Amino acid sequence: PQTASGCLAGQVQRPAELTPAQRDRMYALLVHYFSNVTQPQFERDLAEKEWVIVLADAASGQIQGFSTLMRLRVVIGDWPVVAFFSGDTIIHQAYWGGTELPRLWGRHVFGLAETIHDAPVYWFLISSGYKTYRFLPVFFREFYPTYQRPTPPAIKQVLDALGQLKFPNEYDAASGLIHFSQASPLRPGVAEVTQRRLKDPHVAFFVNTN
Repeated sequence: PQTASGCLAGQVQRPAELTPAQRDRMYALLVHYFSNVTQPQFERDLAEKEWVIVLADAASGQIQGFSTLMRLRVVIGDWPVVAFFSGDTIIHQAYWGGTELPRLWGRHVFGLAETIHDAPVYWFLISSGYKTYRFLPVFFREFYPTYQRPTPPAIKQVLDALGQLKFPNEYDAASGLIHFSQASPLRPGVAEVTQRRLKDPHVAFFVNTN
């Protein structure tokens, strides 16, 4: 599917469909906004994913953002769970505030979720910065962890199972945090937390938790 909104046009592709030039542009975007990123690391992340949401400038066609996506399946006791996991995600700063990524992501993921009848479906999101975490209160009525309420034990089981499945050596169940052996933090100035931002309780919670 392909749509256009404002200055960006989005398309869902399989990683194998990406051209070398597209991969190079995606890697260049990551390097611009994240430190300590290597091309082998980027290629490993891409290789395990099932889909890539590619966002290109509607006029020039140049890629200005992307997000990778895969399904995870885990069984908790006798309870099967499916989760959609978002990997590398970035949008060029000039296009921040647009709605193409959440709209296309939602249409694709919720469309797939409707076909899954044997398990509850979750979005398993990891956040390097508060901007990513803010997707949760904007688009979901219920999500965890949150400052609004304690995480229910059943949901904590799901979080722990997914964390241990995807990051067996790096997920800390006690804190709910992932301590990457090779971290790639956002570069200074990309998503700085100001006093004004901290007035948002969701941002304050994210900063305090991390």
